[in-house]
Amino acid sequence: MENIAFIALGSNLGNRYDTLIEAIKMLSSDPNIKLVNKSSVYETDPVGYTDQDLFLNMVIEVRTGLSANELLEKCLATELALGRKREIKWGPRTIDLDILTYNQENIETENLTIPHPRILERAFVMIPLIEIKPDLLLAGNEKPVIQHLNELPDKEGVRIWKRKSGEDVFEPIGS
Repeated sequence: MENIAFIALGSNLGNRYDTLIEAIKMLSSDPNIKLVNKSSVYETDPVGYTDQDLFLNMVIEVRTGLSANELLEKCLATELALGRKREIKWGPRTIDLDILTYNQENIETENLTIPHPRILERAFVMIPLIEIKPDLLLAGNEKPVIQHLNELPDKEGVRIWKRKSGEDVFEPIGS
């Protein structure tokens, strides 16, 4: 299992927390995917299509023997198994799994772009990513992700909800 990937998870329909945990269990049940680390869970305001409920978001780090495309297929199958329907762009969803990075590779295919094309614009992705890997360098970028924190819009829309330790909190970032 020589490949390292970071995957963003988000949910705003049903039991959001249980769905995140179930997605992690489903991914980890594949013998070619090993969970290495996970962020705290953050409650976040919707972005893009804003007429919807709040999201729970987090990021996980996995070690995998799968190719990037095979990992994408596993993520899509997990979304489908957990009831994901793609009806409104950036709309409500039971689960969303986005591969943020895969090793230090730049990948551009019809179905997959790595690093994720909007990673540096999304506080709901960057804040949990920075929590678990602040020194991560994105392919083609010379600054570690932590150095992009001050450039992020909408940080106030990201609130810690459950710490990695399992402790419930409900407080805005930076308080």
